[in-house]
Amino acid sequence: MTTKTAIIGLGIMGRRMLEHMLRHPDYAPDFLWDPSEAARAEALAIHPGAVMAESAEAAMATADLVYLACPPVPRKALALAAAGAGRAVFLEKPLGVDVAESEELVARLDAMGARAAVNFTQAAGGALTGTVAAAQAGEMGRLEGVDIVVTYPAWPRAWQVAADWLRFREEGGYVREVISHFLFFSERVLGPLTLEAALPTYPDDPALCETHMLARLRSEAGAVVSVLGAVGGAQPDRQQVTVKGTKSSRRIEDFYRDFISDGGAFARIGEEPADPRAESLKAQLDDLSKLMRGEPNRLATPAEALRVQKLVEAMLAGR
Repeated sequence: MTTKTAIIGLGIMGRRMLEHMLRHPDYAPDFLWDPSEAARAEALAIHPGAVMAESAEAAMATADLVYLACPPVPRKALALAAAGAGRAVFLEKPLGVDVAESEELVARLDAMGARAAVNFTQAAGGALTGTVAAAQAGEMGRLEGVDIVVTYPAWPRAWQVAADWLRFREEGGYVREVISHFLFFSERVLGPLTLEAALPTYPDDPALCETHMLARLRSEAGAVVSVLGAVGGAQPDRQQVTVKGTKSSRRIEDFYRDFISDGGAFARIGEEPADPRAESLKAQLDDLSKLMRGEPNRLATPAEALRVQKLVEAMLAGR
């Protein structure tokens, strides 16, 4: 059956999901809302037949699934309203920015028995699935740790500047938006992590988000996760995660590109898809359909997203 879907928040992520849901036979993303007139117009240009509701609540009223692509702060109230009305909820990450609020959100979703997941985009993708399978099969040997490297010439990136909140410390920053994905990846491979040290750097303007991040985390088995993040300089974007094993290591670049090394140069696994983002989003939507049917799936749970949020907020606080 086609899932009637409401999309709340029609910025770059909401419109991207709208495009890909329209391509997927399992979804009818026909109910939309955003407070921005410009965002509403751009969304209707993508899906002229959609209903542009007068409020978030009106958009959610007749949907089976609510996708929340709004900034982090309003997500809790919207998610609880949707779940309380029996809707399934798919939330963008981060889960939130206030840990206590997110703890309450997760507890209440669990108490409701809500169908809920968080959109860490690698969750159902081939790179994470393949790395976890190789690690569990012993093909990588003993896991020594993970290196996360994220560098940008500027933040937000050029395609994100319309989402002005991303540059502010209150809700934005690349640690929440990007490094959170790779901490989720690391926990799926290594298990729960504990933050040992973090050194964030902020601009002189206290309203603005971090420019640099150095951090060290450790798994229960003792594997070390090292994080380096930096903004500035004439350079291309760099988003790289290396899972290090004693027999082989895996490197994932730009979320999707999967490489392997047995000590020599990293070699590509598989061919480059024509549209890596489309392939990744389709995998997420396939697993979201499983969630809607009550079947096992690979999507990030709210509890997993809460663990990542706690690590992120502690890193940003310099703990």
